[in-house]
Amino acid sequence: MAASSNSSLSGSSVSSDAEEYQPPIWKSYLYQLQQEAPRPKRIICPGEVENRPKYYGREFHGIISREKADELLGGVEGAYILRESQRQPGCYTLALRFGNQTLNYRLFYDGKHFVGEKRFESIHDLVTDGLITLYIETKASEYISKMTTNPIYEHIGYATLLREKVSRRLSRSKNESRKASVTNEEHTAVEKISSLVRRAALTHNDNHFNYEKTHNFKVHTFRGPHWCEYCANFMWGLIAQGVRCSDCGLNVHKQCSKHVPNDCQPDLKRIKKVYCCDLTTLVKAHNTQRPMVVDICIREIEARGLKSEGLYRVSGFTEHIEDVKMAFDRDGEKADISANIYPDINIITGALKLYFRDLPIPVITYDTYSKFIEAAKISNADERLEAVHEVLMLLPPAHYETLRYLMIHLKKVTMNEKDNFMNAENLGIVFGPTLMRPPEDSTLTTLHDMRYQKLIVQILIENEDVLF
Repeated sequence: MAASSNSSLSGSSVSSDAEEYQPPIWKSYLYQLQQEAPRPKRIICPGEVENRPKYYGREFHGIISREKADELLGGVEGAYILRESQRQPGCYTLALRFGNQTLNYRLFYDGKHFVGEKRFESIHDLVTDGLITLYIETKASEYISKMTTNPIYEHIGYATLLREKVSRRLSRSKNESRKASVTNEEHTAVEKISSLVRRAALTHNDNHFNYEKTHNFKVHTFRGPHWCEYCANFMWGLIAQGVRCSDCGLNVHKQCSKHVPNDCQPDLKRIKKVYCCDLTTLVKAHNTQRPMVVDICIREIEARGLKSEGLYRVSGFTEHIEDVKMAFDRDGEKADISANIYPDINIITGALKLYFRDLPIPVITYDTYSKFIEAAKISNADERLEAVHEVLMLLPPAHYETLRYLMIHLKKVTMNEKDNFMNAENLGIVFGPTLMRPPEDSTLTTLHDMRYQKLIVQILIENEDVLF
């Protein structure tokens, strides 16, 4: 985002949408403070220092006392030197002048310089960022503590005019071919809309499946001035100024990220693959109830494989299964897994099982794993069924819906047992470790729990109509 509040999000007048759109007013106070922060002033050592570490420059003054360092800084705001500790040789200190006093920080190097969490390529960058942070936190500590009290995130009236139009375009983009009336200029206008506006548009899209999803925030370094899309305040500093959701692109302060609702709307442009992708993230990105790979594979299996002997137990060729995986990752819902390409149905069943195994969080989540295992240990059949039902209610909606759909399918498989020789117990053996894994990576736990994993899946298949 640019520094100017008038051009932070809006595009040029390339379409009526862009002309109607009114960006929020970014709060520039913290940006102004960053501009006022003291600049670093390196105090160079006049002579050559023996044993100077190769990753430090002429600002290193060797072994000197705090008093001597204070004298060298001369009371100049932003002045800094590096010194070796008198008390602990081999330990290094940054002496920095700020607020009419000398501040001393233990300095570390592991390929980059750091005194805290942030790591810098140069001492100059470290000091610059430090001075900005010190200055802003000194001048605006009360302001910062109140930044989240009136967030723009919860008052997005400025997006109202775009909601219907953006929703229609996002929906239309999922069709196999876009209409010719969607011009490059219109596409450009939508591209310029922030993740915040996109969230608003999708929230009001009736076709969008309303699964709750937390944002996948990761520390991010923004090039050029950036503003927080939660509180509208400037994100100060040189590096790691805030966090970005890697699924939807939302940019916020680290402290603001704790207040952002669980309403992440993943952007297909950011979801690079189908396999190994979080289940809820995938379904929200594709605007489907379940992962489309599950729907497509099950549709193909039911069309031509329900009577295949050893269905799901017999393995297909590994390299062909990997081909299917690559096709889904590359082509998404357009992947061709028809009999013309893969005549062996076991390749499709193998690809479906691989999808479930590759999930970073299993269909039966880590959070519910132990509860399912405990339910499986109950000896009374009615009580066990009730316990399984209670734990099912704890699954995230997208996981629950995927499991429900799979169990309906596996029930159909068992109805063809006379041809495929696959009953609920056999399928439980196959799908137990595929759908549920213990949170801790323990071979002993996995072996111990295998019979209960099998039993849970068997119960889910046999009682699909009651449990779901």
